[in-house]
Amino acid sequence: MDRLQLIGSQTAKDGFKNEKDIADKFNNSQNDSDSQQWLKIMNYKINEIENVVAIVIHGHKSDINTQIKITLKSAINIENIQVKLVSNPKGFNQIDKRAIEKYKSVLNWNIPDKIMNILKRFTGELTPSIDNPRDKRRMFIDEFNENEQKSLLEFFENNKSLIVNDVLRGRGEFAAEWVLVAQKIDTNSRWVLKNINEVIQYYNGPVRISPKGSLLLGKILLQRKGGTPDPTSLQFKINPAELFDI
Repeated sequence: MDRLQLIGSQTAKDGFKNEKDIADKFNNSQNDSDSQQWLKIMNYKINEIENVVAIVIHGHKSDINTQIKITLKSAINIENIQVKLVSNPKGFNQIDKRAIEKYKSVLNWNIPDKIMNILKRFTGELTPSIDNPRDKRRMFIDEFNENEQKSLLEFFENNKSLIVNDVLRGRGEFAAEWVLVAQKIDTNSRWVLKNINEVIQYYNGPVRISPKGSLLLGKILLQRKGGTPDPTSLQFKINPAELFDI
């Protein structure tokens, strides 16, 4: 952890209730020490900033769109920030969730029919194809036959760069450029701000089957969503608190 992040983790005394709290801090950057530290990490010089306007956005990988106007420059810099609010050091946080068909039709992942069929049995969209599955509603990855497991692992390994970028950074105008993790445990609060490229590099890694029969792309967990209202969706999750340790 560099010096600026260490200072930040020690001074966030009141914690953050939601994304609006963080946007408000950016909008009060002339007086707010946390947001000044964030801007420094983004390589801005505080005395060169004329004003900062931050808004909360929805439906994108970014949660906050920040417009930064620099004195004597006509251009306004844009920084898109993904916010992860966590309350414990080991909890997983959802980074993407969709019906399997949406990953193919909306994100245009080139998922072969064979892999679609495997994933749908994994989530329970299709019924299990074996006798006596551990869960009568769906199959775990380690319950598929050897060829199916191999095909699934090869697909995610071969397409890992695209998949990891899509679930962490996103695409388009509001793709995330930064990840801000704010954590509050009891009365102690801290934050860490990382560039999205560093975040992707950290969470990316070999594709393998997890001990519980789900799938791991490095440190990214791919599992069946479960629950309501969309129990057969695919869900990607990470532990954001790990960013405090890199």
